[in-house]
Parts: sequence; C-alpha cells; structure tokens
Amino acid sequence: KKSPPELVTFIVYDLPNRDCHAKASNGEVCCTYLPDGKCDYFASGTCAAGVNEYKTEYIDKIVAVLGRYDGLVPIVLVIEPDSLPNLSTNRADPRCGNAATVAAYQQGVAYAVKAIGDHTSHVSMYLDAGHGGWLGWKNNMLDFVKTIQDLGVAAHLRGFATNVAGYQALGKMCPEYDWCLNNAHPEDECCYDPCGLTAEWDPSQNEHNYAMHLHMAMSEGIEGFEPHIIIDTGRNGVANERADCANWCNIRGAGVGLIPTTATADPEIIDAYFWLKTPGESDGCTQTLPDGTQCPRFDADCGSPDSLGSWPGEPRAPEAGAWFDYQIKMLATNAHME
Repeated sequence: KKSPPELVTFIVYDLPNRDCHAKASNGEVCCTYLPDGKCDYFASGTCAAGVNEYKTEYIDKIVAVLGRYDGLVPIVLVIEPDSLPNLSTNRADPRCGNAATVAAYQQGVAYAVKAIGDHTSHVSMYLDAGHGGWLGWKNNMLDFVKTIQDLGVAAHLRGFATNVAGYQALGKMCPEYDWCLNNAHPEDECCYDPCGLTAEWDPSQNEHNYAMHLHMAMSEGIEGFEPHIIIDTGRNGVANERADCANWCNIRGAGVGLIPTTATADPEIIDAYFWLKTPGESDGCTQTLPDGTQCPRFDADCGSPDSLGSWPGEPRAPEAGAWFDYQIKMLATNAHME
C-alpha cells in the first residue's frame, strides 16, 4: 500500500449506440443489433434491451468493484464522453436523434450516475461536457443545461470533464467568459482565437473560458449546483495546428499539453488538468489500416486534411484506441507541458 494512496481515474464509456455522430468508436452495446453484431443506429424503439444490458453487464459490475475500494483509494470517473453533447446538438443526425438512441443516452447516463452515487461515498464523478468549440455557444450551453436538469443527476456530480480526447487549447482565462465577444478586447492575450470562434459568436474560444462559462451557466440554471471542471490536456499543447477546428481525428502537428496538476488557473472552478485520453492512442483509423487491409470502422473525418495518414508518405492510422507510435512521437516532439 502507498501512503497517501494514488488517485485512480477511469473513463465510463459504453452506452448503447455509443458515439452516434461518428464511426470510429461506435458502440459495443446496441439498442438493435445488426447480423454482424454492430449497432443499427437507424432502428427506433425504446432501447429497453440495450439499456438493460448496459445496466446489468456494465454499470452494475462497475458499482460492485467500486464498492470494494470506496474510501480506500481516491477514485475519479469521467462519465460517457460525447454522449450528452450529442443529444444537445446533433439530434438532426438520425443516428443520434432517433428515439432509441435518445432513450439509451438519457436513461443510461442517469442510471450510471445515480447507481454509482447511491452506492459509493468517495467517488468523484465528472460528466462529459464536450469542449468550447462544441457547446460554447450560448444557445448550445442553454440546451446542455436543460439536458442536465432533466436527468436529475447534479446532486451526485463533482462537475464536468471537458476537451476529453480533444485538441482545443487551454489559452488564458479572461476576467469574464464573454470578454472577447464583439471584438471588445482584441489586444488581450486571453482573446487569442486561432479557430475564429468569437467571430461566430462563441465566447468559449479556449478551454479556460469555456470552463468559466460552463460553471456559470450550470450554477445559474440548477439551484445549489456549483460544478467543478477537469480539462483534458493530453493533446492540446499546440493552439493553431488545424486548418479547420472542426477536425478531431489524429491531428497533425498536435502536441502534448500541460502535465496533470491541480495547480490550475482558477482552483475554485477548475479542479485539475489531466491526460484523460492517453496520448498516443489513435482517434480512429485511416481507410487503409497499417497492415494494408480496409478499416471496417473508417470515419471520413479521419481522412480530413488535418489528420495523420491523409498525406502521401505518412503512416496509416490504426483503429480508435490502438497504439499509434508515429502519433506519440509527434505529440512528444511538439509538447508544451509547462
């Protein structure tokens, strides 16, 4: 045993019809299974069987293990990356907006958070909240607040995790979350905006400002809720590496960001910077895998001009979660860890 015991962090990530707006990390648990075992994202319904599988075969087993170590080691859980942000902004995609996927995400997340919260007392949960280039617009944020209100899970949460597996730069925290809108303070370092988000009326042009926006919106929208934020800095050490900031897959020129620490820009809001997605794990495959075969989970976004493997002479990328040696060497070369 170590004294003090080391923090243990896990990502809870297996909702039915997972990752509905992309293909690289599509679900293992399905509302409706196709003959090949993959999820039929276009099949509607209640997802009763899928939700039951998620509860009994995934969450309940996690709860049992957590109960054995509750209070013995500090445990942090990041709950279901991309799920609720997809419900807030991507329901026009029939894979996300059909009744089965909506039911799976709403019921699954609510069950996970409440089951863990009801059976543990020393587990800190952070619900995924996308990043500033996704939910940072005021209307998107209001939709997300409403989503959290409707789930009724705030009492069990420590707060939110942002930029999970993302590339949005930390930047510098402004005095106010919307300090940079209307080109109000163009000379202020905190208004640096490599993605041009403020010109599109997104005040959350960096993750520090997004954390401030998220904290304020949730505190105002849900009585008694004062959420804290953790930010994934595993791959956001370079601020201006993308030609299009909508691109998210194995970004060329990216670098590792700040080392994990609780010494944050505003400890009252931001609990920690942390490498939540392990640097070097692929975001998704190129159309052709490194062994020369075709990737069955190829997502067109992983063939973007910003993605490794899209240029001649670059190595092909393996499937999501697999080790990408070329990428980790690039991330290390371009690292800005202090």
